[in-house]
Amino acid sequence: MIASPPKELIENPTRYLASQSIEVFMDYVEYMNPVDSKGRYFHFDELKHRLPKKLDPSVTWSLIKEARNKQKYLLYVDEEDVGFNFPGFCLTPTIQKAISETDRNTTTAALEWMCNKIGERKHLDYLLNDLVEDEAISSSQLEGAATTTKVAKDMLKRARKPRSLDEKMILGNFRMMKFAWEHRNKDLSIAFIEELHQIGVEGIDDEKYKPGVIRTTDDVVVENNDGEVVHTPPKAECLNSRLENLVEWINGLHHNAENSHYIHPLVKAITLHFRIGYEHPFHDGNGRVARALFYWYMFKNEFAAFRYIAISLLLKEAPVQYGKSYLYTETDDMDLTYFIDYQCRIIIRAINKFKASYKESVEQMESFNRWLWDSGFYRKLTDKQQTVFQVAKSEKAVSFTINNVKDNLGCSYNTAATTLNGLVKLGLFKKEKDGREWIYKMIDQKELLKSWKAVTK
Repeated sequence: MIASPPKELIENPTRYLASQSIEVFMDYVEYMNPVDSKGRYFHFDELKHRLPKKLDPSVTWSLIKEARNKQKYLLYVDEEDVGFNFPGFCLTPTIQKAISETDRNTTTAALEWMCNKIGERKHLDYLLNDLVEDEAISSSQLEGAATTTKVAKDMLKRARKPRSLDEKMILGNFRMMKFAWEHRNKDLSIAFIEELHQIGVEGIDDEKYKPGVIRTTDDVVVENNDGEVVHTPPKAECLNSRLENLVEWINGLHHNAENSHYIHPLVKAITLHFRIGYEHPFHDGNGRVARALFYWYMFKNEFAAFRYIAISLLLKEAPVQYGKSYLYTETDDMDLTYFIDYQCRIIIRAINKFKASYKESVEQMESFNRWLWDSGFYRKLTDKQQTVFQVAKSEKAVSFTINNVKDNLGCSYNTAATTLNGLVKLGLFKKEKDGREWIYKMIDQKELLKSWKAVTK
């Protein structure tokens, strides 16, 4: 259970402390800030275990809340009394860092720079096309899909039909992410949210999910793994009005630098993510829709690299903390800082993971090219064969089919077939039949090197 903050706060706690002895005042002085000395934004549930016994929790929390309220950015106050409120958030060091990392590394311009720097656009395209699947897969796994990442990637790459409900969930998520990307220039609407939900869940279990239908009842709750109710969404009454206000707020222009109500798109996207998760407008599949809308808003604001940055891949590593970030906000006067700060920590890690994949890919490509030249293979491989072989060598993709090579390289079916069969003829790849389709895989690197050494003796 989450320990809720004290309800009775001291009015003007700084003045109260000033009336105490200097020793008492100095004991509390470090708590006159929104964050601790390491920049952490603690909820009372976390803070209570860290307080020295001599300190009064009520006084300490009153001081922290006073500091936070003075620095809080107000987002939205409901004037229509339908329950749509964004009281605000504090700009923590983590949030500022995430904004900086996002601006420097994930814009459309940054992606173009990466493509120019790598010098091999087709190779980077193949790497990115592999990464684009990660969010769809991990978001489904976060919701309970048991299919392994390897099997899921194989299904998506080969465009085969799903064989289970879990695979249907992953395919639905993949389609939902694709829809978000293709409709990134659209404004938000309730109809858009409904369509996104329908694309993501239709055909899994329509009776359970009710694809594209906003709930009109209050029988939806969020439970933890023990079956304990941890969140009861707001009443269905006025839900449509609340969503309309959310849509209007999202479509409003807040990221103009000259706007007195400036909000960075990253913060706004995370807030949209939170609000959909909090409202739970559908009977099921709300988390997937919330995360897809986060991505849609980032795409809309030209942060194109987020197409290849999988937030859910990291969220699923600590689902309890993800859930707590919702609960901390809900139990502390809807202070959005907890949720935004947690998401920003995840986003920083996800961006670093994306940059590491790119850097590793560049280094492997350079090393591979040296090997190709030294071994004499360089003159034998076409450009397309070099790309496919490099992707296989870096293990960004383990198996290949003629169709996915055709799609990833943007060439004809015959050219893709010639590319793969040529690699088999050179002794670099092997192929095996799976049903009606040929699957191509690179020969184990150790075997390849051993064979090459034997030939060169």
